[in-house]
Amino acid sequence: MFCSNCGAQIDDRAVVCAKCGCAVGKTAIASADDDAALRLIVPIGRSGWSIAAGYLGLLSLIFPLGVFAFVFGIIAIRDLRKHPDKHGAGRAWFGIVAGGFSVLIYGICIVVAVFGC
Repeated sequence: MFCSNCGAQIDDRAVVCAKCGCAVGKTAIASADDDAALRLIVPIGRSGWSIAAGYLGLLSLIFPLGVFAFVFGIIAIRDLRKHPDKHGAGRAWFGIVAGGFSVLIYGICIVVAVFGC
């Protein structure tokens, strides 16, 4: 087996590379980049903006945070286009859609409350 960081040959039972100190064992963190199912749970390799947009989008369905979810989602999409190695487009799009829906619903509620239609 060879180290993915420095290319040195290492023992199959080794946990870290003796040459560079890089973790070589099959851990959840090390394999999260390769495993799509694990990436859904562990936010490794994700844009921080997309994580924030996803949570703000979820919270915007309860609290009036839709504008923030929408803006963070757009920032996350731009960040993901700049860094194609990152993941999290689904969470970013969820923030945009849920934030837009929240803004629409709260906007209608405000108009109805003010004008009494």
